[in-house]
Amino acid sequence: MLTHVHYRSQKFIIDLSKPLDISIPMKASINNVNAWYLKEPIIEPVVIDNKTYTVADGASINFNNIKFNPHAHGTHTECVGHITKEKYSINNHLKQFFFLAEVITVAPENYMQDFIISKKQLQFALGNKKREALIVRTIPNTRDKLSKQYSDTNWPYFDREAMTYLVKKGIKHLLIDLPSVDKENDGGELVGHHVFWNTNGVLRLDATITEFIYVYNHIQDGKYMLNLQIAPFENDATPSKPILYKIE
Repeated sequence: MLTHVHYRSQKFIIDLSKPLDISIPMKASINNVNAWYLKEPIIEPVVIDNKTYTVADGASINFNNIKFNPHAHGTHTECVGHITKEKYSINNHLKQFFFLAEVITVAPENYMQDFIISKKQLQFALGNKKREALIVRTIPNTRDKLSKQYSDTNWPYFDREAMTYLVKKGIKHLLIDLPSVDKENDGGELVGHHVFWNTNGVLRLDATITEFIYVYNHIQDGKYMLNLQIAPFENDATPSKPILYKIE
């Protein structure tokens, strides 16, 4: 289904019948992707007066409770409320859901005992392109990312200059295939988050970070329309389902 899209005075054609889902499904399993030292999500039926509410157990419906942490258990989108004393809700501050996006692939650079995504790498990948959203795929890009247990792995992260560059470049929505834009154990500094949301100045209330995506290898680098779908939680973060559409 080819659709003409008018976006900020530009015209594009996308095929709505060919969505490219870059989210990671959440499941009640030890193989669910995980970080931050938490156990796996729990999805289990309600039990009332010794009656289990599943059709298999004789109930007329399946009626499950779900316990999870959006930051630890899969693809999620967060706003500045993640790092501020004031409460800011992703549901209140993400009001548009389609964005012109660029997919790039980056091999994190060795830096002392870490691996980082640097300003130079982002400059090389983006050049003069003007985008509101940036999707970063790191390599190696194996399917292990769909079930990886990230706690105590010291994953790659964005250095300060890289995040400063993205803000100056006008990137409002950053999507990455890692648990965080910041170093796993950084003493709570969260430099990348603070720079991206400009906590020392005028807060970028309409900017978001989406973590724990997975960009399959058949999705080529380049320009896409991004549909950033979120669940309407009044919280700093929510599970999300980012969908890409190739621009024809």
